[in-house]
Amino acid sequence: MKRSLLIIISLLAITSCSTTKLVPEGSYRLVSNTVKFEGEKLSSAEVTPYIRQQPNKGMIFGWSPGLSIYNWSNGSGEGINKVWEALGSAPVVFDPSQVQNSCDNIAAHLEYLGYYGSRVSSDVVYRGRKARVKYIVTPGKRFTVDEIVYEVPGGEFGQAFRADSVNMTLHVGDFLSEKALEAEAVRGTAVLRDEGYYDFNKNHYAFEADTLSDRTLLRYRILERTRNEAVGPGDTLRKYHIGQVNILHPAGIPFREPLLRKFNTIQPGAIYNSRMINSTYTRLSALRVFNSVSVEMTPTDSSSLDCDIRLSGLDQLGFKVNLEASTNASGLLGFSPQLNLFHKNLFHGGEWLDLGFSGKWQWVPNSEISSSEFGVSASLSFPHLLGVSLDRMRGEYIPRTEFKTSFNYQNRPEYRRALISGSFGYSGQIGRDYFYQVSPLRVSTVRVYSISEEFLETLVAYPHLWDTFEDQIDAGVGVMFYHTTDASVVPKTDYHYERLTLDASGNVISLFNSLMPLCEGVVKQRLLFGLPYKQYVRAELNLGRVFRFGWNDMQALALHMVAAGGLVYGNSVALPFERQFYCGGANSMRGWQARTLGPGSQKKSDFFKIPSQTGNLKFEADIEYRFPSFWKLEGAVFAEVGNVWEMAVKSQDHLISDESRFSFRTLAADWGVGLRVNLDFILIRLDFGFRIHDPGRPEGDRWVKPRDWFRGSSAIHFGVGYPF
Repeated sequence: MKRSLLIIISLLAITSCSTTKLVPEGSYRLVSNTVKFEGEKLSSAEVTPYIRQQPNKGMIFGWSPGLSIYNWSNGSGEGINKVWEALGSAPVVFDPSQVQNSCDNIAAHLEYLGYYGSRVSSDVVYRGRKARVKYIVTPGKRFTVDEIVYEVPGGEFGQAFRADSVNMTLHVGDFLSEKALEAEAVRGTAVLRDEGYYDFNKNHYAFEADTLSDRTLLRYRILERTRNEAVGPGDTLRKYHIGQVNILHPAGIPFREPLLRKFNTIQPGAIYNSRMINSTYTRLSALRVFNSVSVEMTPTDSSSLDCDIRLSGLDQLGFKVNLEASTNASGLLGFSPQLNLFHKNLFHGGEWLDLGFSGKWQWVPNSEISSSEFGVSASLSFPHLLGVSLDRMRGEYIPRTEFKTSFNYQNRPEYRRALISGSFGYSGQIGRDYFYQVSPLRVSTVRVYSISEEFLETLVAYPHLWDTFEDQIDAGVGVMFYHTTDASVVPKTDYHYERLTLDASGNVISLFNSLMPLCEGVVKQRLLFGLPYKQYVRAELNLGRVFRFGWNDMQALALHMVAAGGLVYGNSVALPFERQFYCGGANSMRGWQARTLGPGSQKKSDFFKIPSQTGNLKFEADIEYRFPSFWKLEGAVFAEVGNVWEMAVKSQDHLISDESRFSFRTLAADWGVGLRVNLDFILIRLDFGFRIHDPGRPEGDRWVKPRDWFRGSSAIHFGVGYPF
């Protein structure tokens, strides 16, 4: 009670500090703008951007952290005060002259939307040294289009225009607006430029609307010259053809010239269209070898264009660092660094070489309990399909062929083992938003070097665990489909994504079972090269959506869900350890460290010194509210539910404990707060997670009280990028 009272008093002290102490005498701080509609209702977000003066950003329930930081200074701009002023945001001093300008802006925007004769008034309320502005908006009259008359040049241009008429966005019965007219001009321009009319643009469109009578008549005109040019005798719209094509790139970046020509889709003699311009730009940019790609067209006569493709330089060598760290109240520490070195033009043809080095260390301070993991990987990617000539691939997106291999060594208190894997496949995209990876062949082998006596007894007692940790071969196929509406590193708009991963292993090998020896060990299995092979199917679905809202879309609500499962059959009893699912960590159920939750309500396994709780079924749902704070800092509040479980496996069904089976009663729940440094090109994150419902606690005591959050029911995570 005392702690809660102290927190409340502290919050009141922070928010009650004067926010007007640095506002000049006789002036007011702009606190808020509100919009009230009379008559037809519109979204306030439609007109808010046209208000000339906005209050301080990052308001949280009326409190601006940036303004509070700024007010720690005395306004002198010297010494420590300069630091507070740089980190914070100065109070917005209300300017009355901007109110009428805002009213005019809103009225003009409403007319652009088709609300003619709109009225906008304002009401300013002064209280203390603060000003609040209310804008009262009465939208004007709207007109529907009753008739459209087309006036378009004839000939070849007229034929192209009429062929596109079915795609027009202006129709009888639609509301008349400048926005709709402009959208149609932009759309039509893109279509006709693709037909070879290079110098055609939206200024060739002229719309006239007659609204004086009972019927609204719209004249849809195409001018032979733009509205800014005088029309002379004999002027006409004409098609262009491609003349010479030159590709220019820095001598410091060697690239095979014949290959560049194959990536280029702009060919001499072809009719100009913007699609082939965009295709060439996309194909060359996707190589990621050049800093920028520009395509310049220069008219040489009345119907010919010369093309210059200019490629600027880029560092071919580089590196990327990633780091995750976590701890919890019970003292378990985790540290996972990763370093990638890459070359983007290995054989002077856009080949990517990526060398990766990773590590993972976990330990309990002041004890001998620790584990370590080290991995090295290499991948080589070619910008084409092996065996298929680039001359036969004319689209924007060229698939890449990838070869990958990796080695991973694990040293845990229970065992030591090594994993070697390799794969061959293709990756690419369809359109701007859809991505895929297809691996027709992926193979991995596991070699166990030593097992502790205690853990060996456990494996003998539980054959499905033996099947997980023994020497083995995993060979199969895998596919991944991914769709996103924003592929940037730190998205700044509404977006959503869906990712589906499918794996199947051992099915082709099983066709030759009659030719392979049968192992008569703890579990009867067929052997390939002296090792049992794995047979299973595995699927994982990730869904995410982020909604932006508030002033300038500075706040966000992020939703995420994952559902996954694996089914073993044939030559296997359990999924390979690396293919099983887990919860906890920097990106999943942040009230727990990685692999410390589940399966189900099962308590921490006694045979693992460092927790490694996994299952073959997973569900998780997350919600996170993100908001700006000050400077480059952002805050977050999140809540999560989820867990992993074990499903029945063949004849070993009786060995799966009731506690680890799926049940809604064993869903775990947590909440937490986060702090992020958003530098646009990278986001650094610190999250504090607190357990709400812990199925690993005794039944009847699973709802975690706040006093227990710092007694083993919380975790701290450090990561890079948003968790989802």
